[in-house]
Amino acid sequence: MVMNKTIIKIGLFGIGLDTYWPQFRGLKDKLVGYQDRIRGGLERDGFSVVDAGLVDNLEKSAVAADLFVKEGVDIVFLYISTYALSSTVLPVVQKTKVPVVILNLQPVSSIDYEAFNNLPSREEKTGEWLAHCQACSAPEIASVFNRAGIDFHLVTGTLDDPEAWSEIHSWVDATYVAKLLHQSHIGLMGHYYSGMLDVYSDYTQLSGVFGNYFELIEIDELKSLRDDATDKDVEDMLVEFRNTFDVSPECSETELRRAAKTSVALHKMVEKHNLGGIAYYYEGQPGSEHEDIITSVIAGNTLLTANHVPVAGEYEVKNVMAMKIMDALGAGGSFSEFYAMDFDDDVVMLGHDGPGHATIAEGKVQLVPLIVYHGKPGQGLSIQMSVKNGPVTLLSVCQNREGKVKLLVAEGESIPGPILNIGNTNSRYRFCMGAKTFINTWAKSGPSHHCAIGVGHVASKLEKLAAILDVEFHRVC
Repeated sequence: MVMNKTIIKIGLFGIGLDTYWPQFRGLKDKLVGYQDRIRGGLERDGFSVVDAGLVDNLEKSAVAADLFVKEGVDIVFLYISTYALSSTVLPVVQKTKVPVVILNLQPVSSIDYEAFNNLPSREEKTGEWLAHCQACSAPEIASVFNRAGIDFHLVTGTLDDPEAWSEIHSWVDATYVAKLLHQSHIGLMGHYYSGMLDVYSDYTQLSGVFGNYFELIEIDELKSLRDDATDKDVEDMLVEFRNTFDVSPECSETELRRAAKTSVALHKMVEKHNLGGIAYYYEGQPGSEHEDIITSVIAGNTLLTANHVPVAGEYEVKNVMAMKIMDALGAGGSFSEFYAMDFDDDVVMLGHDGPGHATIAEGKVQLVPLIVYHGKPGQGLSIQMSVKNGPVTLLSVCQNREGKVKLLVAEGESIPGPILNIGNTNSRYRFCMGAKTFINTWAKSGPSHHCAIGVGHVASKLEKLAAILDVEFHRVC
């Protein structure tokens, strides 16, 4: 997914001690230059950076705090440029009240001891040491934040350390996802699949954590929008089908047009309510117009999912949130459940009857007819695909017996091999702990039977998102 980077603002301030500047010539300019490098690295990624400069006394601390509040920053990076008094740090963070990440970044990986010791005076040596003593303040700031009840995070390394910058980017990405979730309207249409007790959810608790709004939508509204679909609307959607899917010759023109007409209505419903995701399930009376609609949604829902409006079937509200998170990270987020285990190859098979996430498919998504939807009424078109071979991440949004939200995560690998050609999404996954241990550990961690699968290993970003949202994070592997 291409991020809308304008939705977040990043606060940045450095800390130092004004007592040093007249004592050590050139030190302040050197430290400001280091901070400029950090700002430049963030700005090159296209994010808006509010730089409060080098805070080296209480007066500048108050100015920085007011600036961050006025600009509405979403996260603050606190750069330790040299030793600084914690009294100049605490007020900024207390007043801003957003996640804070301490950057304990030395200018180089190690001091050039020979060059250092050859400096002509002890004063020059001390000034050079102070330009490298970022670690000196880290315990002091951590102690104060701990005692003040302020959650904080540390990134330690050098100014050019790829690992450190990966951590910084992960914090920015997690902040972006949290902000996007807060702005999202999620549509809920229909009702739960009766008897799937694990998918029943507390909307209030989920909104309290993610900050999103749930829009309750009647299927009659979808019918009305479908009734208004024009022939041109349908023809345009059929073109979209053929551009996106590998349409099986077995698909009849009647079924294609039925699915296209419903897809037109789904897209209009999303536009009308500004939806960022949908969870749905419905059956309708046999032979009714509502049954005709609900049995023709898979193709349209797959198009929406590929275009950053993830759709979860079986009214799996928690999982549409998981899919939204994975999509926001650019990882996809395909609706999945456990299908089978291959003990000979030590893999777990996951899939679902749709929708899938077409942008993370191995090859083109197939559109195929089914004469029966297993466990559901009716027949119609379905999609068949596998997730791209390579690293993957599984995410489940869980609620425990107290209703608290948890992010459950596992990293594994999508691997090639035989799959079940039954008109569903279906892939083979290998996990470092082996199939038996993985399924036992995952199941005992409290998920529902659905999860969102995305490409790439993004557990580190999800852990940071959990920290920002103040929810439990549990990584299985």
